Parts: sequence; structure tokens; C-alpha cells
Amino acid sequence: MKNTKKILILITVVLTILTLSGCNKEVKTIKIAEQYGLAYAPLQVMKENGLLEEALGDEYEVEWIKLANTAAIREAMLGDDLDVGFMGIPPFLIGVDNGMEWKIISGLSESPLGLVVNDSSINTLEELVGQGKIALPQPGSIQHILLSMTAKDQLGDATIFDKQLISMKHPDGVLALNAGTEIVGHYTSPPFLFQELQNKDNHLLTVGTDGTKGEFTFIVGVCRENFHNDTKVYNKFNEALNKSIELLNEIDEETLTQLANSYELDKDILTEYLAEDGMAYGTYVKGVDKFIKFMADTGYISKIYTEKEVTWE
Repeated sequence: MKNTKKILILITVVLTILTLSGCNKEVKTIKIAEQYGLAYAPLQVMKENGLLEEALGDEYEVEWIKLANTAAIREAMLGDDLDVGFMGIPPFLIGVDNGMEWKIISGLSESPLGLVVNDSSINTLEELVGQGKIALPQPGSIQHILLSMTAKDQLGDATIFDKQLISMKHPDGVLALNAGTEIVGHYTSPPFLFQELQNKDNHLLTVGTDGTKGEFTFIVGVCRENFHNDTKVYNKFNEALNKSIELLNEIDEETLTQLANSYELDKDILTEYLAEDGMAYGTYVKGVDKFIKFMADTGYISKIYTEKEVTWE
């Protein structure tokens, strides 16, 4: 009986030690930032299906953060409060030019972008000059640079609209444009672009490819060297991202339902939006060289950067 008691006590001690060891196991947090719109749909698929958690195992947890613009992403990453951020190419390049040590991991999406106006008397960019505020996420955003590229091409002045710009999150821009107050235009992306064009008082003035004269990647993922050099996490993140894009491109009823709930859209409407011309998801990156050349020529960045300087591999 005494031996039995000793064995039971020993088992209890061992189990206690194992339990405490498990409790003290360090769990690392991977923080990922996204912004607003359908361009980030693969990240919603990744989040809803726990694909990154599945790839990394129980040593890691994933925290998703929604931020209004690239400036907020940059500040969070500088403060070590963020591992990966998703954004347009131009604000990423401005960050590089200002000493931000980050590079592109992967592309995420292409998307139609455009400037919607609520004044029927404005039908050209020239007629928009001085006619009210133009909402977009921030100066230096891809929307701003696309507008500047088109202004340079059509009006000969890349900065002609800079005094009319006002920074707004896309959902707020939709409300402001439809309210018809001081906002005369909103340079935006889906689903907000499609929603605004359903209003009969609004019309499309110019689109992104008017400035680039060709296709371009809208959203890319970026990270700093410390995340890139953590080979296991970096590779698993890319695996999860690729799987998310595959699921989105092979969209089934479950994925469609997830996205409809995430974006608060009717499934039929979401299906229409995803089938619109210009909507595409993939890890390829297009148009970096075009943005670099224009931004260097017009002073948004200080020099021409090579591919090696702005992408990991």
C-alpha cells in the first residue's frame, strides 16, 4: 500500500511539472496589418480559415490589425508592433526613400481604381481643378500617385490637385461623396468604387490605368529584415498566403459566404464584384518600375531604386 501511495505521489508530481512546463511555453505573436476593401480578400480567407495558425502550429498566434493607411502601418512596424503590412506600391516606395528598411514579400491583388465625382458639370480633369476636395487615403497613397500621373499626362502638372486633397478612410469617403458637401471627388477601389457608381448622381472621371498606361499590382505585402530572416515563419507565411489566393480563385460556397459576411455584402453582389474587369489575385508584382520612374522624375522619391533594393526575392 505504501509503495502504491509513493507511485501515485510520483505520478502527480511528474504531471504537475509537465503541466507547468506547458503553461510556461512561450507563444509568439505574428501581427499582420490590412486596410479596407476587396483588394485584401485573400487576407480575409487566410484569417477566416486560420491558415497561418495551421501552418505555424501552436507555438504561434496571429493577430490581425486593420489600419487606415500606410503611415499607420509604417509607424506600427517601426515600433515593433507589426510584422507584415499590406499596401500600395507608391507609399511603400516613399517609406523606402525615407529610410524605412522594408521590402516587398509578395503581390496580393490587382484592382480597378478610379476617381468618382458627384458633379455632372465636371467631365474632364481640367474642369476638376479648384472645384472642391478630393478624398483619398493619404498623400502619397497609390490613389494620389495615380491621380498625379494622370494629371502630369493630361495637364502637364503632377501636383495640380495636391491642395484639394483630403485624407479619409474609404468608407468615410463614400459617405462624404454621396452627401454632396465639400467633397467633389473620391479616388477609391472596390467595393467602394462599385458602390459609388450605383448612385446616379456620381460618375467616373478617370481610372488608374490612365496614369500607368498598363497593368499594375494594387496591393503588395511588405516586411522588415527581422521577419524575413526568420526562415520558418517567413516561408510558412508565404505558404499560407498562396493557399489563401488559391482558395479565393477557386471560390466555393463556403469561401463566398465568409467573404460576404466579412464585407457585409449580399453574396450575389459580391460574386458580381469579384467578376469585374481588373479584379485579380496573385503573388506576382507588376508595375514597380513604372512607379519608381515617375516618382523619381517628379520628386516624390529621391532616386531610382533597383529591384534588389525593394524586393526580398
